[in-house]
Amino acid sequence: MREVTTDVRWLDATQQRAWRGFLDLHARLSAKLNRELQQTSGLTLSDYDVLVHLTDVPDGRLRAFELGDGLQWDKSRVSKQVARLAARGLVAKQECEADRRGAYVVLTPTGRAAIEAAAPAHVELVHRLIFDTLTPDQVREWATISAALLRRLEAGE
Repeated sequence: MREVTTDVRWLDATQQRAWRGFLDLHARLSAKLNRELQQTSGLTLSDYDVLVHLTDVPDGRLRAFELGDGLQWDKSRVSKQVARLAARGLVAKQECEADRRGAYVVLTPTGRAAIEAAAPAHVELVHRLIFDTLTPDQVREWATISAALLRRLEAGE
């Protein structure tokens, strides 16, 4: 059990505004992107995320655990999402010859067509909601901040 300490480093007002702003931004942006994707393409944001990860690899296939690692999803969530996508013909599951316990998630031609059809409206929305609002300097700073935080998380913090 963790020892209780009274030396809590509380967030100051600026840090709290930044943290809560980030949480609110993440929630609202995810909801908006999800709604728009569903309206324009019939894909959910989770569908889109899986399909994008599969299009990012040359042969359009990843082991299920690799997909989960890339998306930061647990095994159950990956399994359920892949099952939903497979039922719609957007992905297929293939046995892994080297490891019979594992399976590949493979982008189908229907899945590729769906992501290619959805991408233009999605990227336009990202431009409108984010990049049209920020200056080039702010975008560079955001990229720098994101990279620093990701390095910290990858280091095991």
